[in-house]
Amino acid sequence: MIRVILAEDQQMLRGALTSLLSFESDIQVIAEVADGQKAWEVIQREVPDVCILDIEMPYLTGLELAEKIKVAHLPCKVMIVTTFARPGYLQKAMDCDVNGYLLKDEPIDYLIEAIRKVNNGEKVVSRDLAATLFMKELNPLNEREIAVLELVKEGLTTNEISKKLFLTKGTIRNYLSTSIQKLHVESRQQAVNTASDKGWI
Repeated sequence: MIRVILAEDQQMLRGALTSLLSFESDIQVIAEVADGQKAWEVIQREVPDVCILDIEMPYLTGLELAEKIKVAHLPCKVMIVTTFARPGYLQKAMDCDVNGYLLKDEPIDYLIEAIRKVNNGEKVVSRDLAATLFMKELNPLNEREIAVLELVKEGLTTNEISKKLFLTKGTIRNYLSTSIQKLHVESRQQAVNTASDKGWI
């Protein structure tokens, strides 16, 4: 029996997947949760065979969970299931050594077969994403620029960011200016949008 945890913040989709997987005689959904923190608590307690994780969830993202599982040396296999075909997200997932990366518009039969393959030690990537693996785009931003853009994304002002990072407002403006130049955009909001689209923040 393949013991599965399903972490997905959309209740209807989570319920539908749980119901469909319950028809499989060799798959058991031992828990379904709506956010990353609850998922992490259940994963540590139950140590499932396969963790099916959405990327964008409250508290902890699927990629952050994958990293935690890797660092904790838990034997769980990790599958990311997402609507996002962004190269940056896929690269982060590969860096976290996930076992599967599937798009949500795949047929349910594909997901079920992927669970079995992943449980057996195989790696599975949606067919539409296979080419993306060979088009790795390097992130031009450094750690400070990423940190600043992430705080801009959260809605913080330059003054608030400077206090949070213990840097002068002039330094924050410099980081924003270099980010805008590196991403070939015209404003801090465009920089945030571009970096988000590529999965860099």
